[in-house]
Amino acid sequence: MEILEKYNNDYLISTDKKKLDIALIHNFLTYESGWSKGISFEKVEKSIDNSLNFGIYIGPNLIGYARVISDFSTIAYLGDVFILKEYRGLGLSKWLMETIMEHKELQGLRRWILLTSTAEWLYEKYGFTKLPKPEIYMEKFNPNVYLNKEKTNANN
Repeated sequence: MEILEKYNNDYLISTDKKKLDIALIHNFLTYESGWSKGISFEKVEKSIDNSLNFGIYIGPNLIGYARVISDFSTIAYLGDVFILKEYRGLGLSKWLMETIMEHKELQGLRRWILLTSTAEWLYEKYGFTKLPKPEIYMEKFNPNVYLNKEKTNANN
């Protein structure tokens, strides 16, 4: 897939996986996020390998991130969206969302999926809504999968 690079003053959004600071992403997800506590470095690395990644940079430094899992035809899942604390409030999350939603490979999709307990106001600006028919939604959810490694390994 063609690499996208978009500049806004001193900031860059890039889909180039080679630019990503995987250690920083892992650190944020495992220690600062509310959704991936305890995730292993290897799982983060594998998730990046199998996603369309959007990094926000100032110079060579990663300061924000999001990834999209998609078949690029019918559906996409948006996840692991974050901006480092010291760069919040600068409009970077809006710029990141605009860039993701305008990406040429993500046009014409029938469904986007997002799970969030924060920043609903941001996602609503890009058309995300609460489930209109929650009675038809199903999931298999294991919230402790990253924390309970012994049990997970025993089940493999």
